[in-house]
Amino acid sequence: MNKITILGTAHPYRGGLASFNEMLARTFQKKGKQVNIKTFTVQYPNFLFPGKTQYTDSPAPEGMNIVRCVNSVNPFNWILVGLRIRKERPDMVLVRYWTPFLAPCLGTISYLAKRNKHTRILSLLDNVVPHETHFFDAWLTRYFVRSVDGFLYMSQQVKQDLDQFTTSAPTCFSPHPVFANFGERVDRKEAIAHLNLSKETRYLLFFGIIRDYKGLDLLIDSWKLLKNKGLTKGKKVIVAGEYYNNKEKYTVQIEQLGLQDDILVHDFFIRDEDVKYYFSAADVVVQPYKDATQSGVTQIAYQFSVPMIVTNVGGLAEIVPDGRSGFVSDSTPESIAAAIEKFYNCGGAPHFAETLAEERKRFTWEAMTEQFEELYKQVGTKD
Repeated sequence: MNKITILGTAHPYRGGLASFNEMLARTFQKKGKQVNIKTFTVQYPNFLFPGKTQYTDSPAPEGMNIVRCVNSVNPFNWILVGLRIRKERPDMVLVRYWTPFLAPCLGTISYLAKRNKHTRILSLLDNVVPHETHFFDAWLTRYFVRSVDGFLYMSQQVKQDLDQFTTSAPTCFSPHPVFANFGERVDRKEAIAHLNLSKETRYLLFFGIIRDYKGLDLLIDSWKLLKNKGLTKGKKVIVAGEYYNNKEKYTVQIEQLGLQDDILVHDFFIRDEDVKYYFSAADVVVQPYKDATQSGVTQIAYQFSVPMIVTNVGGLAEIVPDGRSGFVSDSTPESIAAAIEKFYNCGGAPHFAETLAEERKRFTWEAMTEQFEELYKQVGTKD
């Protein structure tokens, strides 16, 4: 396997999916593979995109062949792209799948590309069943799944969801690698100064796009419980990320609970070059999710050696072993509050330094590319 096409999000689109695909492409390139990324001219129509912009203002990654050619809502384009890939005859098309909205587009391209009897379609699954469901999700996902020769999943929850659609296709497991593209940890004093924070205050971090399933409301309620017990003195929560829905809901909740001074809301998309400052300033990352498969936020925390408090949903507990990389709680304010209290009572971040470093070794990009090569062998030769 030498010639690879990655079909998915990349520059000029912003966010974790684009960064992930670019890191994966670069890792394949280091192994001597010919790699191109075919990304979108239209990913989501603007009226369907809940954020402020889909695009980054950062420069394109150097030394990478990124072609914008896929229109997610134009069936004629799907046919043209599928025929183009069929003619190019890559050994593998690696399709990134995370939402049923893109199933018709990605599935059609895959069906057409593999008709050259040479190209194999492998899919990296973020989600099979979406966090926010619709009645047509299963039909769309089934259409996409049938176009794929083999699947790589990043948590057991995703594998269980995939089993609802197929149990015959070859599969491989590889956990989400560490996000190395955000740089290295900086000194806490530098991070605090960059973010205009107080050096006397300790900070907990809720990071990433804010959607209801991520449980920010649970964290807010848990902080009120801790405050009532007098356990929040000298500590604050930073909420860093753009609201994708219900901003007013959280604003009202914070005001009604009298936590305006306790919870610092940076409600905008965090640029790649600023990510290191947030994680370097934080004692712990809190992910109070109500539903999950896996999360890129955990891998950013590993990159910056920040312990985590996660809820026991989806694959989060697989990635954050309780007592080693942080603590696992239930998805309730009481349990999250207890985990935060336990974190500081045991000594905070220094308590996890050694075991966190050991756990981080599991999450490498090289390991994921090796799993794709193994999956490619499992699928078998088509020539």
